[in-house]
Amino acid sequence: MSGTESAVGAPRDPEAVSRFTERFAAEMTEAGMQRAAARVFAALMASDDASMTSAELSERLSISPAAVSGAVRYLIQVNMISRERDPGTRRDRYRLYPDIWYGTFTARDRIMHRWATVLRDGIDTLGRDTPAGERMVESVAFFEFVQEELLAMMDRWKVRQDELRAWAAKTEVRAGTEAHAETNRNAETNRNAETNRNAGAGADRR
Repeated sequence: MSGTESAVGAPRDPEAVSRFTERFAAEMTEAGMQRAAARVFAALMASDDASMTSAELSERLSISPAAVSGAVRYLIQVNMISRERDPGTRRDRYRLYPDIWYGTFTARDRIMHRWATVLRDGIDTLGRDTPAGERMVESVAFFEFVQEELLAMMDRWKVRQDELRAWAAKTEVRAGTEAHAETNRNAETNRNAETNRNAGAGADRR
């Protein structure tokens, strides 16, 4: 699936998908991500199976293979995508991690933990009662606070995620049931129409 056509339903407008991809990439670039990496990430987000080969990304974004290579190398480094071998080929396929945002924020938590560890050493080096030391103390307190709040938030997100997935599953089942009922109604209507046509034909022969 190329990402411009839905797995189910009507085909998507490739131009609209391209505009969305570029808009999302622009927002991520504005936030500090490398432009090529932002475009690759946005393209993967807009793909139904969340994966593409280098050639597919190059064609989709109209960028060189070298640009794709640099972009995916950055995204792999920051744990936003993974690389796997395309089945039956020698090509690499790049895929978004499941629960990408959860994983991204979890990685940020690990970064803050490392920063706090270094800053604690800085407190001992600079002296807790010095202006620089006080700045380190407040920085450590900030990171500890954010980590505590982030962990609690992630726990709440898992609960919300389960609720959303349960709702989506119920909606899918309901849609399938309604589609089946509609198919049965149409079949019944066709049978009735056929019966009426046959009855009319019989009357004409008489």
